[in-house]
Amino acid sequence: MDGVFDGDDLWRLTLQHSPIGMALVGLDGALLMVNRATCDMLGYDAESLTQRGFQELTHAADLDADLELFDQAVAGEIDSYRLRKRYLHADGHVVWGDLSVALVRGQDGSPLHFISQILDVTEQRDHEQRLEAARAEVEYEHQTLEAIFEAVSVGLLLVSSDGRYERMNRRHRETLSLEFPDGHNGQAGQLGHVYFQDGKTLMSKEDMPSYRAVQGEEFDDYTYWVGNEPRTRTAFSASARQVRGPAGERLGAALAYQEITDLMRAMQVQDEFVSSVSHELRTPLTSVLGYLEMLCEHEELPPDVIAQLRVVQRNALRLRSLLSDLLHVGQVGEDRLKLQRTRVDLAALVADAVEATRPSAEKCGMAVEVAAPDHVSAVVDEQRIRQVLDNLLSNAIKYGGAGGSVTVGLRQGADAIELEVSDTGMGIAQDEVEHVFGRFFRGGEALEQLIPGTGLGLNIVSSIVAAHDGAVTLESEVGRGSTFRVTLPHQSV
Repeated sequence: MDGVFDGDDLWRLTLQHSPIGMALVGLDGALLMVNRATCDMLGYDAESLTQRGFQELTHAADLDADLELFDQAVAGEIDSYRLRKRYLHADGHVVWGDLSVALVRGQDGSPLHFISQILDVTEQRDHEQRLEAARAEVEYEHQTLEAIFEAVSVGLLLVSSDGRYERMNRRHRETLSLEFPDGHNGQAGQLGHVYFQDGKTLMSKEDMPSYRAVQGEEFDDYTYWVGNEPRTRTAFSASARQVRGPAGERLGAALAYQEITDLMRAMQVQDEFVSSVSHELRTPLTSVLGYLEMLCEHEELPPDVIAQLRVVQRNALRLRSLLSDLLHVGQVGEDRLKLQRTRVDLAALVADAVEATRPSAEKCGMAVEVAAPDHVSAVVDEQRIRQVLDNLLSNAIKYGGAGGSVTVGLRQGADAIELEVSDTGMGIAQDEVEHVFGRFFRGGEALEQLIPGTGLGLNIVSSIVAAHDGAVTLESEVGRGSTFRVTLPHQSV
C-alpha cells in the first residue's frame, strides 16, 4: 500500500534524515552506509565514502586509539565505546567528532556490523581551546600578580564593604604586630598603638585609615606613627582607593602602607634645626636692627654713610623676614601653630594688604585691582590671614612680570568665604602645580630667571589656611598666569 513502510524502510529513512552523522561500519572498518549529515560533515558524497574505511578518514594521531577500541569490540571484550577524535575533511582540514559506536550482533550472538553516531564538535573544540588559552592567560596573570603582591615592600590590604579584612600581603602581616601586639580581629577600625603625626595623640576609630577607607574615603599620604615606645615607633604613609563592581557599586577598598620612619625622623631633625637656628639668630639680629635705626638717625653722619647704612638695614630686614618664615615652618613641624581668632572685616584687611603692596607693584609696572564687597565678616586669626595675603600678593607681583596685572577677589558664599589672587605672569607648569605648596620648592622657570626666593611662602600660606580648616588651590597656565584660591569656612565667635 502506498505510504506504508516496513520496519527496515523506516529505519533507513531515519538514518538518512538524522541531523547527526550516522554510519554502518563493517567488521573490517569499511563504511557500508552513511547518511547525509555524515557526507556534509566530511565533504564527500555517499558513494565516495562507502568506498573507504574509517581508517583512512581518521587523523593519524587518533587512529591507534580508535583501532584499539574497535578491535576490542570485534573480539567481544566490549559492546560499545565512545571517543573524541579528528576526521580528515575532503579539502584537507580537520573536523573534530564525538564518536559513539555500538556493535550489532545477530540472533546467534555473532557480530554483524557497527552502528556509529558522529556529532560535529569542531566549533565546540575551538571554543574549548580558546577558553583554555584564556584560562591559562588568566592563571598566568594571577600568578604574576600574586608574586608582585607578596614581593613588594609596601603593605597591601583589601577590605570588604562592611570592613572585614579579606586579603593582605606578607609585608602588612609583619607590621600588624607593631600596631596590635595583642592580635587583630580582622575588622577595620580596631584601636591599637596608632598615633597621629605629632606622635602623641592616639587615633580614634574614625581616624584609622582602614575605617576611613570603609566609609568610602580615598586619600594619599595619610601619615601616622605606630608602636607603644616613642623611641622605637615606626612611621607609615597610607593611601586608599575604592574597589567598585561593573555597575559602579562599592565592593570595598584597597589600602597601601609605606614605611617612612627615616624620612619622618629626618624631617623632625630638620624642623628642630631650623627652629633652633632661627631662634638663635633672631636675638642678635634684633639688636643689629636697633643699632642701625639709631645710626641712621645721627644727623652728623655724611649722606653717603647714611645711604650705605640704609642698604645694610634693608638687607637686615630681609633677613628678619626670612627668619620669621623659618620660625613659622618650625612651629608647623612641631604642631605649635596656634590661632588667635577674632571677628575681622576681611574686606578691610584685603584693602590694607593691597595698599601696602602698591609701591612695589608700581615699581614693577604692575596694576593691582580689587573686586570685593564693602564688608565681609569672618572669625579668623587676623595676623595669620594678613600673612596669607602678603605672601600671595608678593608672590603675584614677583612672578607677574612688568606691565602685567594682579587682581584680588573676595566673595562671601552661603557656606564659605573665597579669596582669590590672580596674576597675568609667567604661570606654573602643570607637572609642578602639585608641588608648589611644599617646603623650599622653587619652580623651574623661577630658577632659570634667577628670581630670588626661599620657596617657603606658599607652604606658609597652605599651613595657615589648613589651621583655619580651609583649603588653598592653584590654577595656572604657563605664559598666561596663575590664580590662587583660598576657601575659608564660616566660623562664629
